[in-house]
Amino acid sequence: MFQTGFSRSASISKLARIFIRGISSQPGSRLEGKVALITGAASGIGKATATKFINNGAKVVIADIQRQLGHETAQELGPNATFFSCDVTKESDIANAVDFTVSEYSKLDIMYNNAGVACKSPPSITDLDLQVFDRVMNVNVRGVMAGVKHAARVMIPRRTGSILCTASVTGTMAGLAQHTYSISKCTVIGIVKSAAAELCQYGIRINCISPFAIPTSFVMEELSQVYYGVDAQRILDMVYAVGSLKGANCEPIDVANAALYLASDDAKYVSGHNLVVDGGFTSFKSLELPAPDQLR
Repeated sequence: MFQTGFSRSASISKLARIFIRGISSQPGSRLEGKVALITGAASGIGKATATKFINNGAKVVIADIQRQLGHETAQELGPNATFFSCDVTKESDIANAVDFTVSEYSKLDIMYNNAGVACKSPPSITDLDLQVFDRVMNVNVRGVMAGVKHAARVMIPRRTGSILCTASVTGTMAGLAQHTYSISKCTVIGIVKSAAAELCQYGIRINCISPFAIPTSFVMEELSQVYYGVDAQRILDMVYAVGSLKGANCEPIDVANAALYLASDDAKYVSGHNLVVDGGFTSFKSLELPAPDQLR
Protein backbone atom coordinates (compact mmCIF):
# COMPACT_ATOMS: atom_id res chain seq x y z
CA MET A 1 0.00 0.00 0.00
CA PHE A 2 3.05 2.29 0.26
CA GLN A 3 4.43 1.59 -3.24
CA THR A 4 2.74 4.35 -5.29
CA GLY A 5 5.69 6.46 -6.31
CA PHE A 6 7.75 6.03 -3.12
CA SER A 7 9.58 3.24 -1.43
CA ARG A 8 7.82 1.87 1.67
CA SER A 9 10.49 3.25 4.03
CA ALA A 10 10.42 6.67 2.37
CA SER A 11 6.63 6.81 2.64
CA ILE A 12 6.69 5.87 6.32
CA SER A 13 9.33 8.51 6.93
CA LYS A 14 7.19 11.13 5.19
CA LEU A 15 4.11 10.12 7.20
CA ALA A 16 6.14 10.29 10.40
CA ARG A 17 7.28 13.84 9.60
CA ILE A 18 3.67 14.89 8.94
CA PHE A 19 2.53 13.30 12.20
CA ILE A 20 5.28 14.91 14.23
CA ARG A 21 4.62 18.29 12.66
CA GLY A 22 0.94 17.89 13.59
CA ILE A 23 1.59 17.27 17.30
CA SER A 24 4.66 19.38 17.97
CA SER A 25 3.12 22.81 18.42
CA GLN A 26 4.94 24.32 21.38
CA PRO A 27 2.97 25.01 24.56
CA GLY A 28 2.40 28.72 24.79
CA SER A 29 2.39 29.32 21.03
CA ARG A 30 -0.75 27.65 19.68
CA LEU A 31 -2.34 31.03 18.86
CA GLU A 32 0.80 32.93 17.97
CA GLY A 33 -0.09 35.97 15.86
CA LYS A 34 -3.85 35.43 16.23
CA VAL A 35 -6.36 38.12 17.19
CA ALA A 36 -9.39 37.21 19.29
CA LEU A 37 -12.53 39.02 20.43
CA ILE A 38 -14.26 37.55 23.49
CA THR A 39 -17.59 38.77 24.80
CA GLY A 40 -18.28 38.54 28.52
CA ALA A 41 -14.54 38.36 29.14
CA ALA A 42 -14.27 40.58 32.21
CA SER A 43 -14.77 37.62 34.54
CA GLY A 44 -15.46 33.89 34.80
CA ILE A 45 -15.10 31.66 31.75
CA GLY A 46 -14.42 34.63 29.46
CA LYS A 47 -11.56 35.91 31.59
CA ALA A 48 -10.05 32.43 31.95
CA THR A 49 -10.19 32.02 28.17
CA ALA A 50 -8.70 35.45 27.52
CA THR A 51 -5.85 34.56 29.85
CA LYS A 52 -5.29 31.22 28.12
CA PHE A 53 -5.36 32.80 24.65
CA ILE A 54 -2.89 35.53 25.63
CA ASN A 55 -0.58 32.96 27.22
CA ASN A 56 -0.62 31.16 23.87
CA GLY A 57 0.43 34.16 21.82
CA ALA A 58 -2.87 35.86 20.94
CA LYS A 59 -3.94 39.45 21.25
CA VAL A 60 -7.38 39.67 22.86
CA VAL A 61 -10.11 42.29 22.86
CA ILE A 62 -12.18 41.94 26.03
CA ALA A 63 -15.75 42.96 25.24
CA ASP A 64 -18.00 43.31 28.26
CA ILE A 65 -20.86 45.39 29.63
CA GLN A 66 -18.98 45.78 32.94
CA ARG A 67 -16.77 48.76 32.16
CA GLN A 68 -14.73 49.10 35.33
CA LEU A 69 -14.17 45.37 35.71
CA GLY A 70 -13.37 45.10 32.01
CA HIS A 71 -10.70 47.81 32.25
CA GLU A 72 -9.26 46.16 35.36
CA THR A 73 -9.14 42.77 33.64
CA ALA A 74 -7.41 44.18 30.57
CA GLN A 75 -4.86 45.93 32.76
CA GLU A 76 -4.30 42.74 34.73
CA LEU A 77 -3.75 40.66 31.58
CA GLY A 78 -1.17 43.05 30.18
CA PRO A 79 -0.36 44.76 26.88
CA ASN A 80 -1.91 42.05 24.70
CA ALA A 81 -5.37 42.68 26.20
CA THR A 82 -7.63 45.59 25.26
CA PHE A 83 -11.04 46.43 26.68
CA PHE A 84 -14.03 47.47 24.59
CA SER A 85 -17.38 48.30 26.16
CA CYS A 86 -20.08 46.11 24.65
CA ASP A 87 -23.70 45.29 25.41
CA VAL A 88 -24.49 42.21 23.31
CA THR A 89 -28.20 43.05 23.25
CA LYS A 90 -27.26 45.97 20.98
CA GLU A 91 -26.19 44.80 17.53
CA SER A 92 -24.40 48.12 16.98
CA ASP A 93 -22.18 47.42 20.01
CA ILE A 94 -21.15 44.04 18.62
CA ALA A 95 -20.58 45.49 15.16
CA ASN A 96 -18.45 48.26 16.71
CA ALA A 97 -16.46 45.75 18.77
CA VAL A 98 -15.66 43.76 15.64
CA ASP A 99 -14.75 46.91 13.70
CA PHE A 100 -12.58 48.12 16.59
CA THR A 101 -10.71 44.82 16.64
CA VAL A 102 -10.02 44.94 12.91
CA SER A 103 -9.01 48.62 13.12
CA GLU A 104 -6.69 47.95 16.06
CA TYR A 105 -5.11 44.71 14.84
CA SER A 106 -5.94 44.60 11.08
CA LYS A 107 -7.88 41.33 11.37
CA LEU A 108 -10.11 39.07 13.45
CA ASP A 109 -9.09 35.42 13.66
CA ILE A 110 -11.21 34.23 16.59
CA MET A 111 -14.63 35.37 17.77
CA TYR A 112 -15.83 33.85 21.04
CA ASN A 113 -19.48 34.61 21.79
CA ASN A 114 -19.36 33.88 25.50
CA ALA A 115 -21.58 36.53 27.13
CA GLY A 116 -24.72 35.18 28.74
CA VAL A 117 -27.15 35.69 31.62
CA ALA A 118 -28.79 33.37 34.10
CA CYS A 119 -32.53 32.83 34.27
CA LYS A 120 -34.03 33.77 37.62
CA SER A 121 -37.54 32.42 37.09
CA PRO A 122 -39.91 29.77 38.51
CA PRO A 123 -39.24 26.23 37.25
CA SER A 124 -42.77 25.41 36.06
CA ILE A 125 -43.82 26.09 32.47
CA THR A 126 -47.18 27.30 33.81
CA ASP A 127 -45.40 30.11 35.66
CA LEU A 128 -43.25 31.12 32.70
CA ASP A 129 -42.65 34.86 32.60
CA LEU A 130 -42.38 35.74 28.93
CA GLN A 131 -40.78 39.10 29.70
CA VAL A 132 -37.95 37.25 31.45
CA PHE A 133 -37.89 34.80 28.54
CA ASP A 134 -37.47 37.65 26.05
CA ARG A 135 -34.71 39.26 28.12
CA VAL A 136 -32.70 36.03 28.43
CA MET A 137 -33.14 35.19 24.75
CA ASN A 138 -32.05 38.71 23.85
CA VAL A 139 -28.67 38.09 25.47
CA ASN A 140 -28.09 34.35 25.17
CA VAL A 141 -29.46 33.89 21.65
CA ARG A 142 -29.76 37.20 19.82
CA GLY A 143 -26.40 38.36 21.20
CA VAL A 144 -24.74 35.16 19.97
CA MET A 145 -26.44 35.44 16.57
CA ALA A 146 -25.22 39.02 16.18
CA GLY A 147 -21.71 37.94 17.15
CA VAL A 148 -21.72 35.20 14.53
CA LYS A 149 -23.10 37.60 11.91
CA HIS A 150 -20.51 40.32 12.39
CA ALA A 151 -17.58 37.95 12.83
CA ALA A 152 -18.57 36.28 9.55
CA ARG A 153 -18.81 39.71 7.92
CA VAL A 154 -15.08 40.32 8.37
CA MET A 155 -13.91 36.69 8.14
CA ILE A 156 -15.59 35.77 4.84
CA PRO A 157 -13.41 38.12 2.71
CA ARG A 158 -10.30 36.55 4.28
CA ARG A 159 -11.76 33.03 3.90
CA THR A 160 -10.53 31.98 7.31
CA GLY A 161 -11.50 32.25 10.96
CA SER A 162 -12.78 30.42 14.02
CA ILE A 163 -16.05 31.30 15.77
CA LEU A 164 -16.86 29.89 19.21
CA CYS A 165 -20.01 30.08 21.33
CA THR A 166 -20.73 29.11 24.92
CA ALA A 167 -23.66 26.71 25.15
CA SER A 168 -24.38 24.44 28.15
CA VAL A 169 -25.20 20.89 29.19
CA THR A 170 -28.65 22.33 29.92
CA GLY A 171 -29.04 22.66 26.15
CA THR A 172 -28.17 19.01 25.52
CA MET A 173 -30.25 17.37 28.27
CA ALA A 174 -33.62 18.60 29.57
CA GLY A 175 -34.48 19.09 33.21
CA LEU A 176 -31.17 20.58 34.35
CA ALA A 177 -32.32 24.21 34.45
CA GLN A 178 -35.37 26.40 34.04
CA HIS A 179 -37.06 26.15 30.64
CA THR A 180 -35.93 29.61 29.53
CA TYR A 181 -32.23 29.00 30.14
CA SER A 182 -32.29 25.48 28.64
CA ILE A 183 -34.09 26.73 25.54
CA SER A 184 -31.60 29.57 25.08
CA LYS A 185 -28.63 27.22 25.25
CA CYS A 186 -30.27 24.59 23.04
CA THR A 187 -30.73 27.35 20.48
CA VAL A 188 -27.03 28.26 20.63
CA ILE A 189 -26.19 24.70 19.60
CA GLY A 190 -28.64 25.06 16.71
CA ILE A 191 -27.08 28.36 15.65
CA VAL A 192 -23.67 26.69 15.42
CA LYS A 193 -24.94 23.84 13.24
CA SER A 194 -26.93 26.17 10.99
CA ALA A 195 -24.05 28.63 10.53
CA ALA A 196 -21.54 25.84 9.91
CA ALA A 197 -23.56 24.78 6.86
CA GLU A 198 -22.81 28.12 5.19
CA LEU A 199 -19.46 29.15 6.63
CA CYS A 200 -17.65 25.93 5.73
CA GLN A 201 -17.51 27.05 2.09
CA TYR A 202 -15.39 30.02 3.19
CA GLY A 203 -13.00 27.99 5.33
CA ILE A 204 -14.51 29.42 8.54
CA ARG A 205 -15.05 27.02 11.43
CA ILE A 206 -17.76 27.49 14.06
CA ASN A 207 -18.16 25.40 17.20
CA CYS A 208 -19.63 25.62 20.66
CA ILE A 209 -18.71 24.41 24.14
CA SER A 210 -21.26 22.98 26.57
CA PRO A 211 -19.82 23.02 30.08
CA PHE A 212 -21.20 21.43 33.22
CA ALA A 213 -22.16 23.72 36.11
CA ILE A 214 -19.18 25.84 37.14
CA PRO A 215 -19.31 27.84 40.41
CA THR A 216 -18.44 31.18 38.83
CA SER A 217 -19.94 34.35 40.31
CA PHE A 218 -22.60 33.93 37.58
CA VAL A 219 -23.74 30.59 39.05
CA MET A 220 -23.10 31.37 42.69
CA GLU A 221 -25.24 34.51 42.63
CA GLU A 222 -28.19 32.61 41.21
CA LEU A 223 -27.85 29.70 43.63
CA SER A 224 -27.47 32.03 46.62
CA GLN A 225 -30.95 33.33 45.83
CA VAL A 226 -32.37 29.82 45.63
CA TYR A 227 -30.58 28.74 48.82
CA TYR A 228 -30.97 32.01 50.67
CA GLY A 229 -28.81 32.21 53.80
CA VAL A 230 -26.79 29.08 53.00
CA ASP A 231 -23.03 29.47 53.39
CA ALA A 232 -21.17 30.01 50.07
CA GLN A 233 -18.79 27.11 50.74
CA ARG A 234 -21.70 24.75 51.22
CA ILE A 235 -23.23 25.87 47.90
CA LEU A 236 -19.84 25.37 46.25
CA ASP A 237 -19.64 21.84 47.67
CA MET A 238 -23.18 21.14 46.41
CA VAL A 239 -22.26 22.16 42.84
CA TYR A 240 -19.16 19.98 42.87
CA ALA A 241 -21.01 17.03 44.42
CA VAL A 242 -23.49 16.65 41.53
CA GLY A 243 -20.70 15.96 39.03
CA SER A 244 -20.16 12.44 37.72
CA LEU A 245 -16.38 12.34 37.32
CA LYS A 246 -15.03 11.71 40.79
CA GLY A 247 -11.74 13.32 41.78
CA ALA A 248 -12.18 16.29 39.42
CA ASN A 249 -14.37 19.39 39.26
CA CYS A 250 -15.44 21.48 36.27
CA GLU A 251 -13.68 24.86 36.41
CA PRO A 252 -13.32 27.86 34.07
CA ILE A 253 -9.88 26.64 33.00
CA ASP A 254 -11.48 23.47 31.58
CA VAL A 255 -13.64 25.55 29.24
CA ALA A 256 -10.65 27.76 28.42
CA ASN A 257 -8.65 24.67 27.44
CA ALA A 258 -11.51 23.49 25.23
CA ALA A 259 -11.73 26.93 23.62
CA LEU A 260 -7.98 26.96 23.00
CA TYR A 261 -8.22 23.63 21.21
CA LEU A 262 -11.18 24.67 19.05
CA ALA A 263 -9.63 28.04 18.20
CA SER A 264 -6.25 26.61 17.28
CA ASP A 265 -5.03 24.76 14.21
CA ASP A 266 -5.20 21.56 16.28
CA ALA A 267 -8.92 21.62 15.46
CA LYS A 268 -8.47 22.65 11.81
CA TYR A 269 -11.04 20.08 10.62
CA VAL A 270 -13.56 20.48 13.44
CA SER A 271 -16.66 22.54 12.66
CA GLY A 272 -20.33 22.44 13.56
CA HIS A 273 -19.38 20.60 16.74
CA ASN A 274 -20.68 20.89 20.29
CA LEU A 275 -17.79 20.03 22.61
CA VAL A 276 -19.33 18.87 25.89
CA VAL A 277 -17.15 19.45 28.96
CA ASP A 278 -19.11 17.65 31.65
CA GLY A 279 -17.09 14.74 32.99
CA GLY A 280 -19.46 12.32 31.29
CA PHE A 281 -22.57 13.65 33.05
CA THR A 282 -24.79 13.72 29.92
CA SER A 283 -23.42 10.44 28.55
CA PHE A 284 -25.30 8.04 30.77
CA LYS A 285 -28.08 7.52 33.26
CA SER A 286 -27.81 4.81 35.92
CA LEU A 287 -30.73 2.59 36.92
CA GLU A 288 -30.95 2.74 40.70
CA LEU A 289 -32.13 -0.85 41.07
CA PRO A 290 -31.81 -2.54 44.47
CA ALA A 291 -29.21 -5.28 44.95
CA PRO A 292 -30.63 -8.83 44.81
CA ASP A 293 -30.00 -9.43 48.51
CA GLN A 294 -32.08 -6.37 49.36
CA LEU A 295 -35.18 -8.06 47.92
CA ARG A 296 -34.92 -11.20 50.07
